[in-house]
Amino acid sequence: MSGLRELLSFRPGDARLADVDPRSTPGLPGNHVVGDDPKRWSQTRVAAISEELNAYQERLFASAKEGATNRRVLLVLQAMDCGGKDGTVRNVTQGMSPAGMKAVSFGPPDEEERRHDFLWRIRRALPSAGHIGIFNRSHYEDVLIVRVHDLIGEDVWAQRYEQINAFEAEMAADGLTMIKIMLHISKEEQKKRLLARLDDPSKHWKYNPGDLDERARWDDYQRAYDDALNRCSTTAAPWYVVPADRKWYRNWAVATLLRDTFADIDPQYPRPDFDVAAERAKLLAAD
Repeated sequence: MSGLRELLSFRPGDARLADVDPRSTPGLPGNHVVGDDPKRWSQTRVAAISEELNAYQERLFASAKEGATNRRVLLVLQAMDCGGKDGTVRNVTQGMSPAGMKAVSFGPPDEEERRHDFLWRIRRALPSAGHIGIFNRSHYEDVLIVRVHDLIGEDVWAQRYEQINAFEAEMAADGLTMIKIMLHISKEEQKKRLLARLDDPSKHWKYNPGDLDERARWDDYQRAYDDALNRCSTTAAPWYVVPADRKWYRNWAVATLLRDTFADIDPQYPRPDFDVAAERAKLLAAD
């Protein structure tokens, strides 16, 4: 496990989100590297890392050609409202090809989805071989929102932790690498971002009056997240907690986590099933 992944890894037991400072910057290079303008430094570094991710993405796609491998990658982002999921995706994937990537946002289940078990719609949205998927919210909503809002009984949602673990282990064995990241913001930062949406007419569309109702349940959500992270951070699919009050750090940290995970996968171009030299000679000899 790389240095940053080690620092940001959530270690199950009695760990709590409250133990992580949302304004901290674990693993950040020294001030002499970052300089006096951390936002500009982050933009430069994230752009460079995104180009690396583009190269990995191409090799991942090529390696899966004609069913040679079932390797695929899924980035799971969870956060409180205003946690920065959309901004993270925009920044981290800026150099990657949209053709090999799909982002899915999970809202309340529709009528058809409610007729199936809670993982049914998740399975349908998983990336295919050689592709990258991004979940903006995920199957974890089904042990978070349903718990906080008392939508189903505890006897139902409490069983879902083990169902999630079994599902993620099954997917890992089938070639899916899942990178689960909790973007951890403070209650104070959330208030600041909600006010920014109200103060800027161009951001009014982002504001939902219901956000205040959710904010009133802040402590309930923190407890729900603590349980989900403690019970579902496994070897097959570990959780990482990224302090997210500082957007520039958040972007760099998520990009680095994704890049380091790809480095472990190390996808390779497939070997050609033809004689390259012979094909080149034929092409040169052709009109």
